[in-house]
Amino acid sequence: MSTPRTGTISVPRSTGLAPVRTRSRRLLSSIGLAVVRTPELTIGALGVLVTAAFAWVPSLWYDEAATVTSAQRTWAQLWAELHSVDAVHGLYYALMHVWFWLVGYTPFTLRFPSALAVGVAAGLLVALGRRLGGRRLGITAGIVFLALPRVQWAGSEGRPYATITTLAVCLTLVGMTAVRRTRTGRSLHWWAAYGALALVAVTFNVYLSLAVVAHAVTLLWTMAARRVAVHRATVSRDARVPGPPLVTGGALLRSAVAAGIAAVVVSPVVFEIASQSKQVAWIAGIGQRTGAQVFATAWFGGVDWYAAVAWTLMVLGLVVGLVEAHRRSATVRSLLRAQAVRVALPLVVLPTAALVLATAMGKHLYSPKYATLSLPFVALLIALALTMIRPKALLAAAVGVVLVLSVPTAVAVKEPLAKQDSTWARAASIIAAERSRNRIDADEGVVFGSVYGHPGTTADVIRISYPDAFSGMTDLGVRKNGAESGVLWNQTGDLATTIPSRLDDIDTVWFVGGTVKARNIEPETASVLAAHGFTAKEHWKTGTVVITEYVRR
Repeated sequence: MSTPRTGTISVPRSTGLAPVRTRSRRLLSSIGLAVVRTPELTIGALGVLVTAAFAWVPSLWYDEAATVTSAQRTWAQLWAELHSVDAVHGLYYALMHVWFWLVGYTPFTLRFPSALAVGVAAGLLVALGRRLGGRRLGITAGIVFLALPRVQWAGSEGRPYATITTLAVCLTLVGMTAVRRTRTGRSLHWWAAYGALALVAVTFNVYLSLAVVAHAVTLLWTMAARRVAVHRATVSRDARVPGPPLVTGGALLRSAVAAGIAAVVVSPVVFEIASQSKQVAWIAGIGQRTGAQVFATAWFGGVDWYAAVAWTLMVLGLVVGLVEAHRRSATVRSLLRAQAVRVALPLVVLPTAALVLATAMGKHLYSPKYATLSLPFVALLIALALTMIRPKALLAAAVGVVLVLSVPTAVAVKEPLAKQDSTWARAASIIAAERSRNRIDADEGVVFGSVYGHPGTTADVIRISYPDAFSGMTDLGVRKNGAESGVLWNQTGDLATTIPSRLDDIDTVWFVGGTVKARNIEPETASVLAAHGFTAKEHWKTGTVVITEYVRR
């Protein structure tokens, strides 16, 4: 038996950083593996997390208050309202009514469904991109979609715009599946699903009918492209012989039937919405701002340099995708990317073009926020350009740059004044703080003046948005209750009559109203209160909201 060798054993010196680095590498590896294996779920979950984070911070504003007041009415009151105003948002209000019944109302619960819709849209876009151009295109499109400034805005907005993007992608996916199944047989149930989804989508938002029209353009374009390819193969020996047609005449016919049936069924809703066209009277006609709205505001949050980069990538992806497919030695990958262009481009161009054209003809319909249905397909065109980058490491770096460039706008939409510089939350906090100072049992009243920019609406919208601050107050000026009369907002009556009749044992009266661009009724309010022994104790101004506290002498 030999004697074992002896000597110094070398032990690596632990710096304490090695375990951390190892865990970091494992974490990044796990994230990367999750993105590769389940990209739809991973990117969808990321979308929900990013858009829901700090969604409660920005103050509510006028449009969101309309959601809050409508969704908290009884079914009968909501039905009556939709016959006079906001029929275009009727299905959304109904869904939010059920949501508030389940979870209650807070600014966060108001906005969380939009964050959820963005996550679902991102996941569906990944699936759409994978089908059109492979895993790389799908993942890149999903990430770019989440980075778009307007997506971040829609995901933290208590309005239906985020859900519109979800329905647009879902409708496109179902339509593509129906077309594919038509080539292989047994497609009837898919076309029925497409028609039913189109019916729901247009009921949810009438502008989604433009997505159905865009799908028809895609089908016709695809058929025309195949005819050109067949002709080229016939006259040129070097041209590639095209494979089986992607779109058949049967698919075109069935899509027309499905869309036609949906149009007939949904027509009463469309006619009701058209009868309320006065709601869009605030939309300006074509002017100097229109170009900037189309270029930068609608999809890129009004950030000109970001819009310039995005438009450059979109055009690059479009041109390269079509040019490569027309080469004689076109690969399967290039043919798929060309089909991705045919799917995305009509959904990007047609909705905006139609609304701008209608506005130019005197029907004022174009507003940047109405172009949100195109956002997933804007991301798809940008992704087509980015995925031309090789190798994967450079592509990952390019996507990382896109994410970094989007950070400022992602932060901006979560700031307290992000919603049209609204300071309603501050006003409510001022009132809540002052009321809590040794006057818990005091009898208090409130008079609501007009809101800045909306002279026909009272500051009761602030109470609707932040009800806890006004709990127990008596409205001394209201003449007509909006919920009971089938309109959005309460209406103020003759203050000289309504205030004295409701003062009773009230010792403190709050006036809440707007600054310039509002019908100022505070002087009249002060005069009536002075006649009944009230004097102004303190005055606040926050943004466009003014608050005055009156107490009995």
